[in-house]
Amino acid sequence: MSATPTRTTAQDKLSLPALTAMVVGSMVGAGVFTLPQRFASQTGVYGAVIAWLIAGAGMLMLAFVFQSLAVRKPDLDNGVYVYARTGFGVYPGFLSAFGFWASSCAGNTFYWVLITSTLKPLIPAFGDGDTIWAVAVSSVFVWGFYLLIMRGVKEAAGINAIVTAAKIIPLVLFVVVVVFAFDAEVFIGNLTGGYDIGGESLFGQVQGTMLVTVFVFLGIEGASVYSRYAKKREDVGKATVLGFLSVLALFATISIISYGVLPQAELAEVRQPSVGSVLEAAVGPWGAWFISAGLIISVLGAYLAWSLMAAEVLFAAARDKDMPAFLANWTPKGVPGNALLVSTLFIQLLLVVVLFVDGALDFMLDLTASLALMPFALAAGYALKIAITRDGYEGLPRSLRTRELVVAAIAVVYTLFLVFAAGLQFLLLACLLLAPATLLYGFARREQRQRLFTAPGWVVFVVVLIGAVACIVGLVTGFVDI
Repeated sequence: MSATPTRTTAQDKLSLPALTAMVVGSMVGAGVFTLPQRFASQTGVYGAVIAWLIAGAGMLMLAFVFQSLAVRKPDLDNGVYVYARTGFGVYPGFLSAFGFWASSCAGNTFYWVLITSTLKPLIPAFGDGDTIWAVAVSSVFVWGFYLLIMRGVKEAAGINAIVTAAKIIPLVLFVVVVVFAFDAEVFIGNLTGGYDIGGESLFGQVQGTMLVTVFVFLGIEGASVYSRYAKKREDVGKATVLGFLSVLALFATISIISYGVLPQAELAEVRQPSVGSVLEAAVGPWGAWFISAGLIISVLGAYLAWSLMAAEVLFAAARDKDMPAFLANWTPKGVPGNALLVSTLFIQLLLVVVLFVDGALDFMLDLTASLALMPFALAAGYALKIAITRDGYEGLPRSLRTRELVVAAIAVVYTLFLVFAAGLQFLLLACLLLAPATLLYGFARREQRQRLFTAPGWVVFVVVLIGAVACIVGLVTGFVDI
């Protein structure tokens, strides 16, 4: 039998600063430490500036979307999943929930690959985070965190708030040091990224950066996921926007000023975490070690936040009877225990997959970002839908609805552009994960004695199934390369 959920009392509720810390803690993870190399491998300064303008504007619109949805639909908790389900039906909602959950798990796998590759100078057996020793050590920590979180959601959330403050310090120091080490001639030499001498076009350069910008902004929905813990409902939207603006300034600064330390060709080849490599080039070996310590703290904090969000999404889907009922289990401490266990098992599986892919670090980063595109797109689509139909805008000024309609429309266009930028390969890989996951949906529908699909649901399933088959064919023929 499932344990009865612990009732959330007033003193357990999270304040605006705590919610903002959750958003910042969710976004400022391992991804920021990879930005200089990932950007330099795709583009120069001009492309980086354009990429951040696009990503900043697009993600800000998504932040406003989550803010407006929290206000217009205050009865909907665990936003990423419920918005898709309410707006477009049970099966699309299931796909959104599963996609967001799988993205969180892939992101956590990325974290362990990066942290073990960071320790390569100390422990050569770790390689680039893709060796048996690296996977074994990562697995030990994965299960260690599982036991920690099982002690209680609030304890884990408190730890995350502490490490969020601690991990910002190395990044701020990086910015300060690199500003003093900035070489204007090197920076000018990195302006074009080579498009002016027959290299990749500026548009192609910008397109190549889009997945990494999505990855580093994952967690923007963090306050919405934890909306049922907020002291004030309006704090959910405020925390989302405040957290986003803070990390946008940090991410853009770190990636762009790095072009003033090393030529682009060298920057594109530095060892990850590339923030440490850039700091080492500026001040010597201590810089790399200092950043590596910050990375470890960052991963520990972000891992807690992402694990909690993943489990919350599985739990919410099961509570709404769109996942098998066993995932709706609560422990006496108020933790969705079975959902957390399934998440940990999937991360363990992905760690095994790491042994067999080329470029495990980049592969997991891109897979994480790709899987998150559907939940973001459906949430933006739902915001657009309610603005068009005036659902939730009764008695409000027309100008407010118009403004939020425009914001939602821009967010939809931005997410569709991200799907295009991700490329066909990762879209097909996402389908390959989503198609067999539909079995969970089928089990849940059978438990409820409900019809499997509506007519639109069948259409969506057929599209996903065709994508999965195409992915298998692509893997056999070499078109899809992992």
